[in-house]
Amino acid sequence: MTQVQLQQLQKHLWNIANDLRGKMGADEFRDYILGFIFYKYLSEKAITFANELLKDEGLAEKYHQLDENNPEHAELIDGIKENSVEEVGYALAPKQLFHTIAERGRQGEFILDELSNTLREIERSTLGAESEDDFANLFEDLDLNSTKLGNNANDRNELVSKVLTHLDNIDFDLSNSESDVLGDAYEYLIGEFASGAGKKAGEFYTPQTVSTLLAKIVTQGKQRLRSVYDPTCGSGSLLLRVKREVQDVDMIYGQEMNRTTYNLARMNMILHDVHFAKFDIKQEDTLIRPQHIDQRFEAVVANPPFSAKWSADPIFLQDERFSRFGKLAPSSKADMAFVQHMLHQLDHNGTMAVVLPHGVLFRGSSEGVIRQYLIEKLNVIDAVIGLPANIFYGTSIPTCILVLKKNRKNTGDILFIDASNDFDKQKNQNKLLPEHLDKIIAAFEQRQNIEKYAKVATLQEVKDNDYNLNIPRYVDTFEAEDEIDLNAIAQQLKELEQQSQNTDKVIAEFCKELGIDSPFAEVK
Repeated sequence: MTQVQLQQLQKHLWNIANDLRGKMGADEFRDYILGFIFYKYLSEKAITFANELLKDEGLAEKYHQLDENNPEHAELIDGIKENSVEEVGYALAPKQLFHTIAERGRQGEFILDELSNTLREIERSTLGAESEDDFANLFEDLDLNSTKLGNNANDRNELVSKVLTHLDNIDFDLSNSESDVLGDAYEYLIGEFASGAGKKAGEFYTPQTVSTLLAKIVTQGKQRLRSVYDPTCGSGSLLLRVKREVQDVDMIYGQEMNRTTYNLARMNMILHDVHFAKFDIKQEDTLIRPQHIDQRFEAVVANPPFSAKWSADPIFLQDERFSRFGKLAPSSKADMAFVQHMLHQLDHNGTMAVVLPHGVLFRGSSEGVIRQYLIEKLNVIDAVIGLPANIFYGTSIPTCILVLKKNRKNTGDILFIDASNDFDKQKNQNKLLPEHLDKIIAAFEQRQNIEKYAKVATLQEVKDNDYNLNIPRYVDTFEAEDEIDLNAIAQQLKELEQQSQNTDKVIAEFCKELGIDSPFAEVK
């Protein structure tokens, strides 16, 4: 598929989404349209798998025509479903296929009950299988009885049938080796929803350029990763971006607190053709109930919610993630708590990159203590990268990336990069362009002083700054004004003085003509 065709597919899907939107907010109709696209994907993948098995039966390309009421067909269907659960993780009967239900809706039949049952059957087909956790309650946000879809059942049925019909006319072409085409389109839709979701967007989506930057940092010099982990994974886009930067990732791990976003992340993994056995996404509050606490990961990435609240309960001082620091991040700002958690999960030869608000670089109190411990005792902070303001959805604050490594090569210094002035100003927010990313990555890899952009600061310099990592302390981006011409200023003052004297003289002469005293005692 060409880039033009991909853009056409993306635009077409977005137009379909807008058909569904009605009066719903972006974060609401997002769940419906992405859920329907995912269902179509599962259906087409099930057909492809089943037809491959049917070749030996002389029924190639016939799965959708099999009749469960025919005993011979029923036996074939049962065998295919059993194999499908084992191989692709779920099963769909011919009558449950997307096209079958969409066609019934096109003919004016009432399909909501059948559709709801089908979505639940997909989940139930995995019970007791290895894929059970990855499909459990996956469609729970698709409430087809919601009045958001229409005031009565017939209105809801008409709208859903219309959307399914539109989607049914699109060929996802899963047989094509370019399996990421649909994944790219899905990512595009998530990004479009994020741009309209306001503050909520930060809960589920990291701008693609920032994801790419983090991914390039943690995969530097590597073609393969044993594992990658995101403790606040949102829709999973950042994890998938890391996967794209290397030839293969053995295992993908993530945790997400929001239930709806957690479902979106699992769909995103499956839709990007990540086998159910190669990802493990959990739903829980990472700081309170971490789900992978005993594991260590080669790459750790995250864009945690900025300055989120957390309990900061003193009991966490007994938690191995925080105990050695002797201090907890304040309850009003969990940023450092996420850093401590991620560092704990990082393998000895791994790299972590996390997006944070600038405050973590210089705030004092407990955060200052934690920062000093990271630098002085652990020596794990490898680089600090300043990003432009207004590049994230839902907030305009400037941010930074902290890069940490447990087994650093450059143990005597910390690299500072100020990329805050390099961006493309767009209508609603700023954007990093490929050339901006290339500049950052080049500076990160070269690790050299670059005037007004990068500084390799010794640990002694950092210590002399009381472990304050605020980037302007190390990278001087001040642009001096043109040299002041004192002679020119003197000439301007002389001219002004002359003008003033001339004005005084005119006023004095005018007063004399009127026969009144001049306000000036003397006019020279």
